Amino acid sequence: MTTRARTTGLPGWIFVPATLGAVFVLLPLVAIIARVDWANFVPLITSESSRAALWLSLRTSTVSTVLCVLLGVPMAVVLARTEFRGQGVLRSLVLLPLVLPPVVGGLALLYTFGRRGLLGETFSAWGIEIAFSAAAVVMAQTFVSMPFLVVSLEGALRTAGERYEVVAATLGAGPTTVFRRVTLPLVLPGLLSGAVLAFARALGEFGATVTFAGSLQGTTQTLPSLIYQQRVTDPDAAVALALVLVVVAVVVIGFARQGRGSTR
Repeated sequence: MTTRARTTGLPGWIFVPATLGAVFVLLPLVAIIARVDWANFVPLITSESSRAALWLSLRTSTVSTVLCVLLGVPMAVVLARTEFRGQGVLRSLVLLPLVLPPVVGGLALLYTFGRRGLLGETFSAWGIEIAFSAAAVVMAQTFVSMPFLVVSLEGALRTAGERYEVVAATLGAGPTTVFRRVTLPLVLPGLLSGAVLAFARALGEFGATVTFAGSLQGTTQTLPSLIYQQRVTDPDAAVALALVLVVVAVVVIGFARQGRGSTR
């Protein structure tokens, strides 16, 4: 069976900057692979600190993804299915963590939930300390990753349109039934794609986490913060762990693309 190249009609010169861009992105990844100490790769990624950081990252990223779904799905539905004054401003604020430096997000969380923060003093009076705890890791990850789910799901909702929901409502289905039986199944691939992207963003979060939660081994030290620490004390371990994150990112992107492809 022969495969013919698709005729694109693109100008030939456009492939030159496209190739340069691809090389610019891929070359550093190749450099990481070339730098890995393959003889000691397994011991490097299975040390006690590495296992603790990876396990913490996986746990907190999973919890933060669940929070993103619980909070982000209603937010995306409201933005996609309603119109109200100030909606554009609200959307911009919701998506702000996408462009906000993570360390700024960490400071914002610290000044909100820290011991002397806006709400932190009240929590401290109740004996609840949030900053520099595992809960702070989850909150930081949720803060930076939720916009990815909101953007993905809002786009899926707008693409799907409202005709099926209107038909269901016309046939007598209540708003909750329409949401549960029509809206969610209709945009499920987009929801899964957004959740996967949110998980990946949470797994790779560093700046906000370190600022708000610190980097205490076994408690708040995630894999990215361990890599940052090891780059000085043990570069081989840092490179090995970085490769683990790269592999996870590639797998996650594959799942996300598969979810988007199923919507077409």
